[in-house]
This record gives sequence, C-alpha cells and structure tokens, in this order.
Amino acid sequence: MDTEAWGMLLRVHAALTPVLDQELQAAHGLPLTWYDVLLELNAAPARRLTMSELGAAAVVSRSRVSRVVDELVRAGLVERVANPDDKRSAYAKLTPAGRTRLRAAAPTYLAGIERHFTGRMTRAEAQTVAAALGKVLRAHEGSTVIPLNPTR
Repeated sequence: MDTEAWGMLLRVHAALTPVLDQELQAAHGLPLTWYDVLLELNAAPARRLTMSELGAAAVVSRSRVSRVVDELVRAGLVERVANPDDKRSAYAKLTPAGRTRLRAAAPTYLAGIERHFTGRMTRAEAQTVAAALGKVLRAHEGSTVIPLNPTR
C-alpha cells in the first residue's frame, strides 16, 4: 500500500495551517477557523447554513463548529436565526460585519496560500494536485464513513 501521498498531505496541512492562522490573526485578529466558517457562510445560499450543513462544509471539525459559531456570534460576525422548517435547529447566518471582515482578510489569506503552497509548485503541478484531490473528494461524497473503533 502506497501511503506517501497521504502522509505528505497530512504533513503539509499540519505545517501550513498554523502559518496561515498566525498571518490572519496578526493582520486581522481573525483565526483561521473563523475565516473558514465565514467563507462557507458567504458562499451559501442566503449566506446561511444549519449547524449540520456548516459542520459538513467547513474544515473545522463537526464537534467544534457550534463553539466556533458561538464565538463568531459574540464577535458580531454571525447570527443564529431560527429554522422555520425545524424548530430544533437554527441557521448560522453571516452578518454584514462578518462579510466585511471576511472581505478584508481575503487578500491576506489568498497571499498566504500563494506564498506557502501554490507558489511552491508550477501551475501544472498545482492543477494536478487539485485534480487528484478533487477525484478523491468526489469519490468520498455521499459515502458512509465507518468509524475506526465502532465501539466508542
């Protein structure tokens, strides 16, 4: 079994995530987890998602997404809106202040990706990486994840 690609993916993610987080926090006071949630909400229809949808879309773990949304609500960047179709759930909705903050931080985030990731590859290499990872993601979408330890 060839696990080199997987190992490199994990190592690159582990190396670059703290760097991007530090750059966003230094320039905008915005942690990478906040940026990720704001980015997903901005791209969503009506700029809102249920916690479940947000947990599936954001890079932040599903168990942590509610806590991140609470932090964003306290900061005035997101609001919780009742879900009229399901009284047990709520939407996380991007506020105008959240959109403004996201837009201000986007150049820093994109420059960081270019400086630390895509700028280290040729255009063809970046396209190959994107195509390969997209292929894996499409194969996984809709599949059932089997826990490694189902007794937990």
